[in-house]
Amino acid sequence: MAYTARMLITRAYYLSQVVARGLQVPSDEQITDGLFLLNALLQFKSTDLREIPYFKRDALTLTAGQDEYFIERLIYVDAMTYNIGPVRYPMAELTRKQFFDTARIDGIQSLPFSYRVEREKGGSRIYLYFVPQGNYELKLSGKFGLTDVDLDTDLSLEYDAFYIEFLRYQLAQYICSDWGATLPDETKTKLRSMEDLILDVSPPDLSMQKLTFFSGQSPWDWQAINLSKGWFPF
Repeated sequence: MAYTARMLITRAYYLSQVVARGLQVPSDEQITDGLFLLNALLQFKSTDLREIPYFKRDALTLTAGQDEYFIERLIYVDAMTYNIGPVRYPMAELTRKQFFDTARIDGIQSLPFSYRVEREKGGSRIYLYFVPQGNYELKLSGKFGLTDVDLDTDLSLEYDAFYIEFLRYQLAQYICSDWGATLPDETKTKLRSMEDLILDVSPPDLSMQKLTFFSGQSPWDWQAINLSKGWFPF
């Protein structure tokens, strides 16, 4: 059964008690305001990855000579690899300072072995090093944000019933704040309980993996780059 944004907004008004269930229905103006608040809520939720319990697999084709790629709605990357045929190759995620503020030779086309993800408006941009020398298939696991819906958007196509219910409680809180009303104590307690549970549904993988190419001095000099083009036996 479809669960539209209009249904969520209407039920959130009833939960907030700004509109009396059985006695009133939200007006067109209230529904419009509710849609604005729902989109504001969805956009703000992308700032707290813990409250988005869904990971999604995505793929794109790397273009030879291109080291930047923008992916819409992507807000977090947990794992990233690329394929050459059936063989999958890992990459190391670097910090911003490691990727953008360390000595290296730019413009070398080879197998990418490191990446950096930067949030931008509407999604995230992925930076790769080395510059891909071929059209490889890149695969990632990450979190994507649904940040712009209309009244007829079927939320059940994106979210489970438990998460839509969580959104209803949060939207009720937004509505109360917008109207200068007080969220009922029982509803407030239930919302706090739901927030605690959501954090444990699907947390990011925070384990660390050390990627060692060689011991001792770094091999990324002119000789290694020109002779191997990144093909090292690991």
